[in-house]
Amino acid sequence: MHFAPDTEDALLFAALLVNTRASASRSGGDELATPPQLVELLRVSRYSGRVDGDEPERAAVARLRERIHALWASDADAPDTRDDAVAEINTMLRESAALPQLRRHDGFDWHLHATEFDAPLVDRVQTEIAMALVDVVRSDAWDRLRLCAADDCDGLLVDLSRNGSKRYCSVRCSNRVNTIAFRARAQ
Repeated sequence: MHFAPDTEDALLFAALLVNTRASASRSGGDELATPPQLVELLRVSRYSGRVDGDEPERAAVARLRERIHALWASDADAPDTRDDAVAEINTMLRESAALPQLRRHDGFDWHLHATEFDAPLVDRVQTEIAMALVDVVRSDAWDRLRLCAADDCDGLLVDLSRNGSKRYCSVRCSNRVNTIAFRARAQ
């Protein structure tokens, strides 16, 4: 599955952000519990624009993280829930007063931004993820957004593979499930 590079980046960032929750994180704890953890996540993800690095900003992004998880986990591939997912995406765009514009900056070629660089971080993140989800809906590719298949993980994954076979949010989950299956067969 191929999306525009900025769509792929936003989807991968959305999964990375949501997977900082304790139920999906590598550490088993909330990996977005402090403002410095948020700042580091943004640095690693090469997120540009205004970052306040304070507790209200971290709390707002943590709330958005839960909203994204609920939207992603909805079965938006089913016809009766697709309209609900689209309504939520449209609400997200409206809330942040999205105004799509092409931009080129920081070594990135032309891509879409729908907020100003100095807009609050949560508005920028929400808008970029919502814009990426617009592409997913328009491409009829919601089935590429999944929850991890590991029983003890509710992490998100974006399946960008050619054959659509990705099942786990991380190599860690895949290895753990395969180890459990191997041990069960060995007994």
